[in-house]
Amino acid sequence: MAYAPAETVLAVEDVAVRFGAVTALDGVSFRVQRGEICGLIGPNGSGKTTLFNCISGFYRVQRGAIALDGQPLGGLKRHRIAGLGIGRTFQNLALFRSMTVRHNVLVGTHPAGRAGFLDSALALPRVRREEAAASLQVAEVLGLLELGAVADQPVASLPFGTAKRVEIARALVNRPKLLLLDEPACGLNHAEVEDLFALLRRIREHFALSILLVEHHMGLVMRICEHVVALASGRRIADGTPEQVQRDEEVVRAYLGTPVAHVRAA
Repeated sequence: MAYAPAETVLAVEDVAVRFGAVTALDGVSFRVQRGEICGLIGPNGSGKTTLFNCISGFYRVQRGAIALDGQPLGGLKRHRIAGLGIGRTFQNLALFRSMTVRHNVLVGTHPAGRAGFLDSALALPRVRREEAAASLQVAEVLGLLELGAVADQPVASLPFGTAKRVEIARALVNRPKLLLLDEPACGLNHAEVEDLFALLRRIREHFALSILLVEHHMGLVMRICEHVVALASGRRIADGTPEQVQRDEEVVRAYLGTPVAHVRAA
């Protein structure tokens, strides 16, 4: 398969994953373009998080291929994939609650580090340079996400919405090419969802990156995404603009179990 790195950041081609007798993904294909916010939607169990786990190296695909900027990701370890330019958040907060905000975000710089154990033990100049660069990266991201005032507080003391921003900050600290956000609006109130909308726009502009967004908050998806991919039962059932996907009969049936004509008449 020929990729176009100048335009395509993420290429997913015919990806299939099975867990025993259960087919989690069945020949899923789509592309995310550079600078695009792409929504990945579907009912629970449709394969969205499984696909995220394949992209970020937690799962291996049994068929098909995934490439970042034209480089195949198959067989690479998770830290190597992160180092190539993929940042990720999770459905459930994956933070060190007893650690400060600053130290949680600093953890995200680890995949980009090149100094080894011996370098660190001897405190070689290379280690000091990496530490200084990491501190600057952390300060930049904390400022952008308006976390500077809580940088030295433990995560356990923060409101839920603020803790979500900490996880996004950690995913951003290495300036990824592609940011994978797994249900960032889950558990947020209306005002916090509006803040998230503005934040994602700001992140995209500041880092010039692409975002792949798994989300059940359809209002957010349809407002912020230029491109939406819909999954159901492990298959891609729609791929297009938000308006096209909203009108797709298979998407309506997957969510509501109702023919589209009946929904429009209601």
